[in-house]
Amino acid sequence: MENVSVMLEPVRVFLAHVGDFLPRLALAAAVVIGGWMLAKLARIAVDKGLRAVNFNVITERSGMDGFLSQGGIRTDTTGIFALLVYWLVVLAALIIAFNGLGLTYITDLLGQVVLFVPKVVVALLILAFGAYFARFIGTTVVTYCHNVGIQDADFLGRVAQYAIMTFVALIALDQVNVGGDIVRQSFLIVLAGVVFGLALAFGLGGQQWAAEQIARWLPQKGAHNGDAAPSDPEPE
Repeated sequence: MENVSVMLEPVRVFLAHVGDFLPRLALAAAVVIGGWMLAKLARIAVDKGLRAVNFNVITERSGMDGFLSQGGIRTDTTGIFALLVYWLVVLAALIIAFNGLGLTYITDLLGQVVLFVPKVVVALLILAFGAYFARFIGTTVVTYCHNVGIQDADFLGRVAQYAIMTFVALIALDQVNVGGDIVRQSFLIVLAGVVFGLALAFGLGGQQWAAEQIARWLPQKGAHNGDAAPSDPEPE
């Protein structure tokens, strides 16, 4: 009998572990299913809420929706926000489930992903409003240049828009901890090169244009009273 008891002891311990694990597994499955259903509701609520406040209009006018469509993505920026919220809720439910099962390694890994998702949401918000502002500034510059008769108004508007978008993209990348100092320093080097090239081109080929603009904007001597410059007396 003692030999039988010794042989059955591992089986008894195993069944005890199984009996302790099955309730936790059932609870974890219930948490995952409940989290999945809650995630679907949150996705629908976020999508409808953002469209109710016309956030999709902002992203469409900023050009982000067109950019996503050209990249083969069928949903728009609002749908991406709703999808991020969906996965945020799903990951939170998985963390609770794995924590209940005692799988701390997976819980720590999913926790890092959950902390990263809000950064992506903030970066997308920065891109959306930044792109909208950049397009607004570009349109304003074009309109102003047309009104004052400056040539190459469209080019100047694009330069203003792309410059703002570059700064916005750098802020968004910094938000998700991508690039950091390397990206900023590379951008400053490229910007300095562009400015130097424009200055050199202006200095070599724009001298006549600069003289015309200076003559146009600087008042001439005697123009304040509207009097013409006195002529030299004729010799007798």
